[in-house]
Amino acid sequence: MRILVTGAGGQLGGDVVRVARRAGHDVTGCDHQQLDITDADALAHAVRAGRPDAVVNCAAYTDVDGAEADLDAAMEVNAVAAGRVAAAAHSVSALVVHVSTDYVFDGRRRRPYIEADEANPLSAYGRSKLAGEHAVAEASPNHALVRSSWLFGAGGRNFVETMLGLAAERGEVAVVTDQVGCPTWTGHLATALIEICVRPSLGLHHVAADGECSWHAFAVEIFRQAGIECAVRERLTADLGRPAPRPGYSVLRSERDDAPRLPHWAEGLSDYLAERPAAVAGEPDSPA
Repeated sequence: MRILVTGAGGQLGGDVVRVARRAGHDVTGCDHQQLDITDADALAHAVRAGRPDAVVNCAAYTDVDGAEADLDAAMEVNAVAAGRVAAAAHSVSALVVHVSTDYVFDGRRRRPYIEADEANPLSAYGRSKLAGEHAVAEASPNHALVRSSWLFGAGGRNFVETMLGLAAERGEVAVVTDQVGCPTWTGHLATALIEICVRPSLGLHHVAADGECSWHAFAVEIFRQAGIECAVRERLTADLGRPAPRPGYSVLRSERDDAPRLPHWAEGLSDYLAERPAAVAGEPDSPA
């Protein structure tokens, strides 16, 4: 199967390329320098030249707080360009698999969100991602929309590396307890995205790690599995003073029988730590 992956320089895109190649597919992975999806001409040329059977769109504007000050930039990538990716895929009769987020929900309920639940994003980032879902669906009937949650993986800034870096510097961290979700290793999600390509399975899917936890509980488990002594103090989201509001509860589950099921988030963490490259220090969009 021929697969084109946009955003291949990111954590998820890189894992999608690796997983697809291991499975024997003919994969073309394009990072931002190789293919800027906001460049309509370059995008159309890349898809026509490659004539893929499936396009997996992992390119995204992911600066949650930055989107509050620059909604236009977020919309250009997450909505307008996402629609163009879908239209380009449709022009060569390819499936488009588009990755979305749990941040399309407001987090006010305390049961897992399923595909049938109404989206109500709190943030500009969430609105841009929801607009992207609509743009993709309108541009191609041959689409799969995949919402996931709290991604972490190799090749970029992530919460795990931030926690490990802070522990080395301080020996103590403070992490929020009032945001609950599903930390999802990109290696597991990538496998699910390729599964959707191969089937294929159309429409909206919720695909996130099994189980749920707060960011605080996630940090505690990171240090436990890494064998690091680090005190984890509790704090509230309001203490952070971040520009963008976050959903307090954004656990995702699927009501679909054909949706891929991922392992528990703690297993994803274990697999990530086992494959972990040299630490990538940085400050992601983390609740610490």
